[in-house]
Amino acid sequence: MSDQTITRVAVDIYGTTYKMAGYEPAGHMRLVATMVDDKMREIQSANPSLDTAKLAVLTAVNTMHDYLKVKEQLEELEQQLKQLKGGLND
Repeated sequence: MSDQTITRVAVDIYGTTYKMAGYEPAGHMRLVATMVDDKMREIQSANPSLDTAKLAVLTAVNTMHDYLKVKEQLEELEQQLKQLKGGLND
């Protein structure tokens, strides 16, 4: 087991309070909750007829899409860096 202390924080996402627990600092956990809340409100403003469950799923799909795009960009940059470092050894 880890010696890390579990951080617990109450956050508000889309009008509902959730109790979060994790190893990250409270500020990080609040930031994540705020970003989820902001994304849900952004999607809801463009799709006002969505119920909360569908809104949550669409938010998750959008978030994973964004994550995969950033992951692909990181992999491309890592590959470019590897090529540049390889060129320095010539």
